[in-house]
Amino acid sequence: MNIADSLRLASGLEKLGATKTEHIAEADIAVLNTCVVRQSAEDRAYGWLNRVGELKRNTKPDLTVGLMGCLVGVKGNKKIANAFPDIDVFLPPSDPQPLLNLVEQQHAVKKSEIDVVGRRHALQDGELLLPADECGTTFVSYVPVVYGCSHACTFCIIPFRRGIERSRPINQIVAECRSLAQQGVKEITLLGQIVDRYGYDLPGESNLALLLEKVHDIAGLERIRFLTSHPNYLDDVLLRTVAELPKICDHIEVPVQSGNNEVLENMRRGYTVEQYSKLIERIRMFMPNGSISCDVIVGFPGETDSQFEDTCDLLLEHKFDKVHIAKYSPRPGTVSARRMADDVPAKTKESRRKTLDDIQASVLSDINRQLLGKKVEVLVEGYQRDRWRGRTRTNKLVFFEDDSEWAGNLVDVEINWAGPWFMVGKLAPPS
Repeated sequence: MNIADSLRLASGLEKLGATKTEHIAEADIAVLNTCVVRQSAEDRAYGWLNRVGELKRNTKPDLTVGLMGCLVGVKGNKKIANAFPDIDVFLPPSDPQPLLNLVEQQHAVKKSEIDVVGRRHALQDGELLLPADECGTTFVSYVPVVYGCSHACTFCIIPFRRGIERSRPINQIVAECRSLAQQGVKEITLLGQIVDRYGYDLPGESNLALLLEKVHDIAGLERIRFLTSHPNYLDDVLLRTVAELPKICDHIEVPVQSGNNEVLENMRRGYTVEQYSKLIERIRMFMPNGSISCDVIVGFPGETDSQFEDTCDLLLEHKFDKVHIAKYSPRPGTVSARRMADDVPAKTKESRRKTLDDIQASVLSDINRQLLGKKVEVLVEGYQRDRWRGRTRTNKLVFFEDDSEWAGNLVDVEINWAGPWFMVGKLAPPS
């Protein structure tokens, strides 16, 4: 979501006459887009603000400093404003307008008022122009469809910082996707904290399955993904749509967070391990060759060794294609931070994270070895370390060597090496 928000901010700044620089010493505007899901990310944000504040005070007094995202939140952050007085403008998540208004006043190339209003209306109506350095080189992009979240898991800061759930109008989303496809984007990921709840707050029959059908009809678009799903809302209508529409990648991200029912109840997730396991069975019924990713939190307050072992058993049973593992860190304002002691030692959390990582490395090695000697379709995203890099429809990372230009193309690659985190192959001969 932050990648998508940054893209929209960059697009808006370029419309006002700004150009991108890789070096802050050359910049007139510097913006930090923040995440506070984990304490480590928040700590890095404070470090950046200290460094840029020193730069502004000692070297670049005219530098416009913006702070964006969850550290600001939808209600602002007076503590941050008092602690870092060098910040000129605060931008809530997914809202670039406060900075665009300031830049228009201070830095933008002077335009007529009609032109400025016209550009803003075009942006609001769904037109999204990629920043200049990404035009022709960006083939994978992200489009938010649901902002915020109203589910309120006990550990999650998102509802407090990104606000309640708000779905975007379907025509606006489709227009934005069409605009990206016309600029060469081949794959779009539709985003929501609980993406399956798209349309629940809109009048009429809007839902994610209908949205996927509309986006599927866009010419030039080759692949569609969506994330993140929630076990309570990922229904058979949506799974059938994924199975039937060829552009939709057969890959589902559906967090479990824990393999123990008591921990899930304390997290206020709203399902049991048994219900989650039945969902995995249904996903595989609709997508027998698809892949499934999940999220897991280790070291949640009160998690015992036995409860953690239940999570290990769950991963071994279902053999996920990817597991995003996070060590619990209390976020101020959340239920778990207010009512539950953070009583799992840091060393235990790290040990549990490593255990799950080792389990997943073994599971993935077995899964990926099954692709040895087989052809997979890869969307080539770019060149990295003398090799082309891309992903399969099931979201597996693949590298291959070739002297021709392949960026942005769909190619068949024959896999000749498979590890747990990526695979290597060679271009398959035309069939």
